[in-house]
Amino acid sequence: MSIHRQLAAGLGRARDRTLSLVNFDDDELRRQYHPLMSPLVWDLAHIGQQEELWLLRGGNTDTPGLLDPSVEGLYDAFVHSRASRAELPLLTPAQAHGYLKTVRDKVFDVLDRLPDGEPGFEYALVISHENQHDETMLQALNLRAGAPILGRGAALPPGRPGVAGTSVEIPGGPFVLGVDAATEPHSLDNERPAHVVEVPGFRIGRVPVTNAEWREFVDDGGYREPRWWSARGWAHRTEAGLSAPQFWNETEGTRTRFGHVEPLPDDEPVQHVTYFEAQAYAAWAGARLPTEVEWEKACAWDPRTETRRRYPWGAAAPDATRANLGGEALRPAPVGAYPDGASAYGVEQLLGDVWEWTSSPLRPWPGFTPMIYERYSQPFFDGDYRVLRGGSWAVSADILRPSFRNWDHPIRRQIFAGVRLAWDL
Repeated sequence: MSIHRQLAAGLGRARDRTLSLVNFDDDELRRQYHPLMSPLVWDLAHIGQQEELWLLRGGNTDTPGLLDPSVEGLYDAFVHSRASRAELPLLTPAQAHGYLKTVRDKVFDVLDRLPDGEPGFEYALVISHENQHDETMLQALNLRAGAPILGRGAALPPGRPGVAGTSVEIPGGPFVLGVDAATEPHSLDNERPAHVVEVPGFRIGRVPVTNAEWREFVDDGGYREPRWWSARGWAHRTEAGLSAPQFWNETEGTRTRFGHVEPLPDDEPVQHVTYFEAQAYAAWAGARLPTEVEWEKACAWDPRTETRRRYPWGAAAPDATRANLGGEALRPAPVGAYPDGASAYGVEQLLGDVWEWTSSPLRPWPGFTPMIYERYSQPFFDGDYRVLRGGSWAVSADILRPSFRNWDHPIRRQIFAGVRLAWDL
């Protein structure tokens, strides 16, 4: 398939997904479910504004756009906090939909004229941006109070017994961390450049920590024992009144997921925990969180060939036999559900299901160079962020790679984040 057709298909898949997440009446789209999240109508127009900026205006904010500058400015994520966006004079849902369609029609006209061989990085950036906002909108919908407006999700394969709590040894030695444009032309600036690092040997969980394992931590008083928590973590736990993962209904043994109350599935990876909770659980379990370098080695490195794999399992594109991606399931798969998705070391479910907190702060790799969108990574390097790896069930397979780096504040838990343990050898 030509690069033009690949990009057009990626744009189309992202848009179909976006529209499926805003297929509600106007009042619903204007509603703000939580101060942490934007109204869905803001995300909708912001997606179009960024697509227009990068694909029709070459990233030049001085070039006149389709929106009046006073309106376009409403969709600057660095100017308007999420909490404030519901009070802005936003485009109506009908106007946002119309704007989105107008931009896309013009983009396809430009894409048709793209020179042969043009890698189309800007298009890949826009596809990634829209897919990331789709995941953000799912976070918002999960915080929504009231009767469910989404279904329970698509079926998933069963898990395997005996894998929860097991681990895999990763021998020490060098490996290639990160990627380059030549091998991953659509990778983002914080994933580059590829460089060799030496990693001491360690052990890592074969699969993420499950709900059943986390319940043992809760039942053992883990949320009441300061000794398992960092000083900052305990202060946040106390201030926020944390006693279990978000959306757990502890006394009933249930959880609320997109408005559906259901029994807590023991064999699913735990999700909706903060970095501080992940750190405390690891201490209680006699383990630690992996560094993101360890995580990437366990995911991408093939010790037999001494090369990186495109995906944990090899070169084949993700599919339903290897990973839970794309958002249709609306939840993680049971641990052990994807033996065919294992890495060269035998580590499973590294892509999809839950984002995995690492112990690493967000920092640039040596030789970092900002890409065309300089504000994508650079403003966050010196902030209070921890890196998450691996993607969640809500991430599109179109944008996920072993080198993909996500980050958030250590107190966030509306994200679909869980835990994988590590140990020193």
